[in-house]
Amino acid sequence: MAKNQRPDGIPSYEGRPLARPPRDVVDQGLAFDIGTLLSRRRLLSLVGLGAATAGLAACGSGSGSATSTGASHGSATAGSTASTSTSAASGEIPQETAGPYPGDGSNGPDVLQQSGVVRGDIRSSFGTASGTAGGVPMTVELTIADLAGGGGAFTGVAVYVWHCDREGRYSMYSKGVTDQNYLRGVQIADASGKVRFTSIFPACYSGRWPHVHFEAYPDQASITDATKAIATSQVALPKDICDQVYAQAGYEASVTNLARVGLTSDGVFGDDGGAHQLATVTGAVTTGYTVSLAVGVDTTTSPGSGQSAGMPGGPSPGGQPG
Repeated sequence: MAKNQRPDGIPSYEGRPLARPPRDVVDQGLAFDIGTLLSRRRLLSLVGLGAATAGLAACGSGSGSATSTGASHGSATAGSTASTSTSAASGEIPQETAGPYPGDGSNGPDVLQQSGVVRGDIRSSFGTASGTAGGVPMTVELTIADLAGGGGAFTGVAVYVWHCDREGRYSMYSKGVTDQNYLRGVQIADASGKVRFTSIFPACYSGRWPHVHFEAYPDQASITDATKAIATSQVALPKDICDQVYAQAGYEASVTNLARVGLTSDGVFGDDGGAHQLATVTGAVTTGYTVSLAVGVDTTTSPGSGQSAGMPGGPSPGGQPG
């Protein structure tokens, strides 16, 4: 990675002064790595996932530990009750594809232009549509950190969330629900940087690990223009929770689909097993689950939304899983 010089002559990398000018960019220290424009993937390729996770957990006073993967991820047993769980963002959220069915105007329909899209309960359609998505209750909580502003709460940022229904269909696009706009909505982050959505647990459709899509915008006024998104990513759902949910009526197809895909082989999460996107989940199948993720957003980096119908992120055209 080549170094540069700013107009004032100070050695830099992508506009950021080097902490240790005589050394290579990769030898500037962990604090520098976190604050620079290095992507999560490049950081992991340089220092390894294990070292990155351990180092981020110990970095700085007041910062939370990196989110772990697997069974230690706060996953609940079937008999536990729902509770919230958050941790500090441990770096910039990986930029991912918005998939074929974003509903943000970049690939067809635009729900973000519709009055009423700013809402907390996204289970039902709004406006002229009247359908409601059935399934195991799920609350999605994202806590947004402003990395460019020192890692504090990203108050006022607008977050658009969407995902498939229990049958693996995306409203506005998939056969049978093109006239619906459920499981889509926007919330504005509060003083702690948190947004919360009431929804249902999504299906696992063929070829993809179970997930929730989201885009972050600098403010509510920006949501009508998809090019203004400052982050586009996805939340991965833990397997043990998926197993509990997919044992319920209505999710039968998800059992087979989940058996055919792995978190490390998934086209989106597979590069690192969703290390920075695997949610913490608490709750019970009878009362619902709370899905929580700390999301670091760096407005000085390119959002790289990757919005393309040819990218992974949705079922095949026509809306049928497979």
